[in-house]
Amino acid sequence: MDTGIRYWSVLNTRLKQEGCEPTTICSTLKMIAADGKMRLTDVANVEQLFRLIQSVPSPKAEPFKQWLAQLGRERLEEIDDPEQGIERLMEYYHRKGYSANWINQRLKSIEVRKELTDEWERRGVQKGHEFATLTDIITHGWSGMTTKQYKQFKGLKTESLRDNMTNLELVLVAPLSEPGFL
Repeated sequence: MDTGIRYWSVLNTRLKQEGCEPTTICSTLKMIAADGKMRLTDVANVEQLFRLIQSVPSPKAEPFKQWLAQLGRERLEEIDDPEQGIERLMEYYHRKGYSANWINQRLKSIEVRKELTDEWERRGVQKGHEFATLTDIITHGWSGMTTKQYKQFKGLKTESLRDNMTNLELVLVAPLSEPGFL
């Protein structure tokens, strides 16, 4: 038996003994097993995994619990003072090796995108599919590709497209969403 599966089985048993019912955190779906058959498998999304980490009765889980508590504290600080969130974002981009010029351009593109989506909302455009359609039209206008195609072109899976744009790409995106574009 795989170590991860064995650990989950032991943890599942421990949690039940302590009164925590993992099925309230996880879901069970039929998935293809190693033997090719469809088997019921416990699955969880990111939020559910964080809840599981919080319930793990092991000292080895303590660093993760501390990290989650730190993230929670930082998020509450950002609610009280949004500028702290912007400062953390700038620090994050700096640690990733982006130049000050790129960071400033990225922050400007966030501001402009927000102005654009606010204008869309004022004009009755619905978030979700309609926003995605308009974003595709804009992306196609400067790249010749849809947003999905451009992400594939850049080799991105779940990462933010704008966080993986060059200064030139960010400049190309910004003017299209300036007030008056619509």
